[in-house]
Amino acid sequence: MEREFDAIVVGGGLAGLVAAAELADKGKRTLLLDQEPEASLGGQAWWSFGGLFLVDSPEQRRLGVKDSKELALQDWMGSAGFDRAEEDHWGRKWAEAYIDFAAGEKRAWLHGLGVRFFPIVGWAERGGYLAEGHGNSVPRFHIVWGTGPAIVAPFERRVREHRDGGRLVYLPRHRVDRLIRQQGAVVGVSGSVLAATDSARGEASSRDIIGDFEYRARAVLVTSGGIGGNPDLVRVNWPSRLGEPPKHMLSGVPAHVDGRMLGIAEEAGGRIVNRDRMWHYTEGIRNWSPIWPNHGIRILPGPSSLWLDARGKRLPAPNFPGFDTLGTLETLRHTGYDYSWFILTQKIIEKEFALSGSEQNPDLTGKSVRQVLSRVLPGPTAPVQAFLDKGEDFVVADNLAELVAGMNRLTGEGLLRFEEIERQVLARDREMDNAFTKDLQITALRGARQYKGDKFIRVARPHKLLDPKSGPLIAVRLHIVSRKTLGGLQTDLSGRVLGTDGAPVPGLYAAGEASGFGGGGMHGYRALEGTFLGGCLFSGRTAGRAAAEDIG
Repeated sequence: MEREFDAIVVGGGLAGLVAAAELADKGKRTLLLDQEPEASLGGQAWWSFGGLFLVDSPEQRRLGVKDSKELALQDWMGSAGFDRAEEDHWGRKWAEAYIDFAAGEKRAWLHGLGVRFFPIVGWAERGGYLAEGHGNSVPRFHIVWGTGPAIVAPFERRVREHRDGGRLVYLPRHRVDRLIRQQGAVVGVSGSVLAATDSARGEASSRDIIGDFEYRARAVLVTSGGIGGNPDLVRVNWPSRLGEPPKHMLSGVPAHVDGRMLGIAEEAGGRIVNRDRMWHYTEGIRNWSPIWPNHGIRILPGPSSLWLDARGKRLPAPNFPGFDTLGTLETLRHTGYDYSWFILTQKIIEKEFALSGSEQNPDLTGKSVRQVLSRVLPGPTAPVQAFLDKGEDFVVADNLAELVAGMNRLTGEGLLRFEEIERQVLARDREMDNAFTKDLQITALRGARQYKGDKFIRVARPHKLLDPKSGPLIAVRLHIVSRKTLGGLQTDLSGRVLGTDGAPVPGLYAAGEASGFGGGGMHGYRALEGTFLGGCLFSGRTAGRAAAEDIG
């Protein structure tokens, strides 16, 4: 096989597929390498819920949502909190460019590729602070019809068409171990050929080496993802502002999201910035049918569940379900425990519990209108019911005393006092007697129902937790789930990796999570949901097009 190409893309996730497709579209002879088997092509994106951040979309307007680029930029900057002059310089520029993209051609570009959207726009990361603080002011979480596999599909199709047409070579089980440099420029890659494996998508694959390789190119694009599947590296980079790193956490991504290429690119002269910025979820449950090691599933909760720490103390405002992921993480890390609790009712779980992931939403993933419509029927969705029946983190009881006893049995720590929890539940329930209240969570859940999408399918009718008609009672033990890397290789607006001197490293590009989704951290400290997949799309497209133009 030939040893020289126009461009080499390292990583077969969404950003890599987009970049490779763009390069081949421009007639560039492209090599796509990935350490995983072909079954895992598409990477983390395939497993995602498929949410995309869009601004002033037709879906929003049909629901009466008034959005604008100015409002989106206000929300983004308030969430990002950029405060590092040098490290945030390019991240800020990428953020501004991404808002332009999300409010401009993003939807039309995807629509032209066959991507369609579920008509109800979700509202994740609501914030709970002032107008210029963290959070989405309006719903912007657009779920792709077909979830993660449907957003991967058009780019995988283009890559396979280019492979069949001879413009692209795809080599799975090829692990890059080194970037080759000559006279200060990156001119190729070398690494290990891994043994073939029958591991299914997402499963941990062997690292047995059966050979080696070396390929040369005029441009090398690193699109290998972040560090979320490497708990040791997550703990090394854990920021002190979030307290001590958890001794126990679940993994929201497969084991191959190991961060290896970040170190390899750094050795080749690339600069990594914002290592301490990361995004982990606090509403994780252990998958009763795991695919990868320590597999955690995130609950995408509505706003009604009562959130308690490990000792049974209600979390302070605005640490409500779905409001501020990292703010809640910081609060929980300072409790000294790695878990917390939801207390809710059958009525709440029926309407407010969604599970993140394509495999946890077979109706949306399978594009079944009939199954989607069944969500309005009584009872939880089938995947949620499966966790109720088989998940180790769920407790169901007919009364609060039995529920608390079951919670204590589950942990074996005996931290929860029935009298303390009863007092808080009764206090919360008394606030339900009037249409007005001083309880900010109740104000928030009533406010959420002012949005048609939440009222129809997302937020339960306000009710007392101890109302027998809404039972039984349910408790869910929540774990921390590792997820996204918000820092990464610093890049300019063309996706060129910058060195410690601020100048581009010739021949080296990065996109996706490896670049902090652009610039080494376009999200700053906090992210707005729906921006991860979109960041892969935008940065992969940008880097692929720029590299093709630079190659000439």
